[in-house]
Amino acid sequence: MVGIYDCFGYGPGYDVSFQERYRLIKETGFDSVMLWWSDQFGRGEGYREDARLARGAGLIIENIHTPVHEQNFISDDTLAGTSVFETYLQCVKDCREFEVPTMVIHAPDDKYPLSELGLKRLHSIVSLAEKYSICVAFENLNNIHNLDLILESIQSPNAGFCYDSCHHANYAPGCDLLSKYRNRLSALHLHDNGGKRNQHQLPFDGHIDWADVMLKITATSYQGSISLEPMNWDYESLSIQEYLALAHQRALKLVGLLNNQ
Repeated sequence: MVGIYDCFGYGPGYDVSFQERYRLIKETGFDSVMLWWSDQFGRGEGYREDARLARGAGLIIENIHTPVHEQNFISDDTLAGTSVFETYLQCVKDCREFEVPTMVIHAPDDKYPLSELGLKRLHSIVSLAEKYSICVAFENLNNIHNLDLILESIQSPNAGFCYDSCHHANYAPGCDLLSKYRNRLSALHLHDNGGKRNQHQLPFDGHIDWADVMLKITATSYQGSISLEPMNWDYESLSIQEYLALAHQRALKLVGLLNNQ
């Protein structure tokens, strides 16, 4: 199966409606979708409706991406720390309500070391996820120490790893994350690291060695979609239909590498 992130651009207020967006994603040939689960980044209210809209278009919901503006406060004994903790708990409950199997969390940046309180909160989030049979997948950014601490501390099968290929290449190229967490891999964010923002390009347009990435994915326990997380920042000349067609072509090329290992 191949999937794509739903908020890949086309208007700061998402000029193409999400109902139409999901129709086009499915029509292009994608099987699944990853949902942005917040009113941030111009998304606005109504994002919870996306689960129904995506399924109505015939798409599988691979996971939701939790809000990202507060992850560094998870260890703080402050209102901000309480807020992000409660947000993550609500996301677990939302996954249960909308029957989404996995939620992705940005582990905090290593400049914000996890405290005993932060780890206790994350344990509580995973404990609730266990109750509802939800996987909490912690994503790599500039946070390799914190990520390791989380996955070492929380040995639950409901605490997994979300592999982001571009974050890996940009922040920790010397660390073999896919091999290290091969039995915890629960979500994929595949995008390349070229272009004007050095991230969220379509695969094969940047500098990542995709043959190596896909070889290492074959050695993991991952069973989900080959899921892209691109943006249209370097592809503004393409219509949304053309962009999705190109993205789907690149996703199938990754599947080809996976199958040829």
